[in-house]
Amino acid sequence: MRRRQFIKLSSAASAVALTPFELQAALKSFLPFANCPDISNRKLILINLAGANDGLNTIIPLNQYDTYSNLRPTIKVPETGVNKYITLDASLPNNQQLGLNPALIGFKSLYDEGVFRIIQSVGYPSQNKSHFKSTDLYLTGNDGNSLLNGSDTGWIGRFMELYYADLLLETFPLAVEIGSNKTSLGFHAEEAHGLSLNITGQDPAGFYSVLNGLGGVPPANIPNSDYGKQLQFINNTDALSNTYANAISTAFNGGKNDVSYPDSDLSNQLKTVARLISGDLRSKVFMVRISGFDTHNAQVQGIGDVTGRHHELLTELSEAIKAFMADLKSQNLDEDVVGLTFSEFGRKAKENGSFGTDHGEIAPMFVFGKPVAGGVSGTNPDLTEATNNNNFQIQTVQYDYRQTFATLLQDFLGADNTIIDATFFNHTINDSFNNLKIGEILKDQYSIATNCTSLSGENPEEKSKKWAIHPNPFTDLITFSTAIEHTTSISYRLFNSSGVMLIDNTENLKDGKLELNLKRLSSGLYIFQINTPNKKEIHKVIKI
Repeated sequence: MRRRQFIKLSSAASAVALTPFELQAALKSFLPFANCPDISNRKLILINLAGANDGLNTIIPLNQYDTYSNLRPTIKVPETGVNKYITLDASLPNNQQLGLNPALIGFKSLYDEGVFRIIQSVGYPSQNKSHFKSTDLYLTGNDGNSLLNGSDTGWIGRFMELYYADLLLETFPLAVEIGSNKTSLGFHAEEAHGLSLNITGQDPAGFYSVLNGLGGVPPANIPNSDYGKQLQFINNTDALSNTYANAISTAFNGGKNDVSYPDSDLSNQLKTVARLISGDLRSKVFMVRISGFDTHNAQVQGIGDVTGRHHELLTELSEAIKAFMADLKSQNLDEDVVGLTFSEFGRKAKENGSFGTDHGEIAPMFVFGKPVAGGVSGTNPDLTEATNNNNFQIQTVQYDYRQTFATLLQDFLGADNTIIDATFFNHTINDSFNNLKIGEILKDQYSIATNCTSLSGENPEEKSKKWAIHPNPFTDLITFSTAIEHTTSISYRLFNSSGVMLIDNTENLKDGKLELNLKRLSSGLYIFQINTPNKKEIHKVIKI
């Protein structure tokens, strides 16, 4: 990685807890029983294979190799010669016999170590084959039938906002993104608008903030207007980003890499992630990206020559993950990390005549990490589905992509049923993903048993709150608003972080809102207790 000063513009980064609403504290249960694993430092690494990876040339269904060859006479991975496929595991049953693309030497090594699992035929109901729309569906937690899980918030953001509510006011970002200049929709929460810090193209060794458009110096007076609120939002975002910048820099400078990585973009991204983890950055989710998988042409170099664009991408992917895993293992950090790949859709079963493939539906997922139980989930896709009548598509989805994520969110990170349902729900079949988990993904010793966490979600305190307090963090002014109809007043108490009551008041609302000027308070953490007819709501806020 090049050592250069890290300049972060506030417009390029998203910060945590800008306007938190449903701060549901105490939703996690770390170590409630002695036999439960320590999950306090567990992390997910998401690798986006942007452009739609060709699953059939990544993992070849050997029990249908003749059919596969007929569908792909010029771009098929050969069964003989220097670039023949790698047999994954001869002990698997016939309908799971797979050949790996010869680029995937690293994947084969991880599989043999028992830390790599293939999830077959992943997709969602009513697949959309637009890159933009399908990517949005993957990131928002929806499928092609509805947007009932939300269209302008991401499932990762919703999950973190609820499950890690007690970390919203910490000095580190809940998530870190690398590999794309745009902050992912997946990290936009219901109220926080973004729970990740994007460090793409930056050097985390030492970075400072330049307040975008303001010359680095916040204005002395912010008007009480819509413009002023926008300006305050930028100020708060920048202040938090500075805080996160310090956490990133400290972790990077305190961390290390124990192995050599290949010279590739994805390797550099994962190398940075490993170093941040090594430096004890407490972020929970990291997302990196490798693009170029939209292989309509030049997927291979020529007839019978599997090398080419797709081979290069798979080599970069396989070798980067292999180095990343070796680095974590060398530093004894691998028990707390699980990674997985995802792609917005797959490719058609039939080649297109331009040494490439067009947009398809299903694609495999790859899950890796020491906690992962090596193996294959699902069977080889049925290539006889692909006919001229359906434009040579393989359409049977064996696993909804949310099944993989829900399994890891609950069985690896420990989220309860309420959190999973708030993250995403299968509205197509009207069923919870708590009931659709893939139980074989994790090794038993790393899986959170049902007696280790409160998975039922029966605690009434976990229900959505009726009041919102924003902005949060705030400088001077803070506003209360409510979803309770016909409410004309609010009764509240304000406590400092030591539990000393500072205010005990009942005030009238104006248009359903109350604005307070708390300029006299010093910077720090405060707690509002709002009294409603049925219960007391607790909200954490921070003054900067």
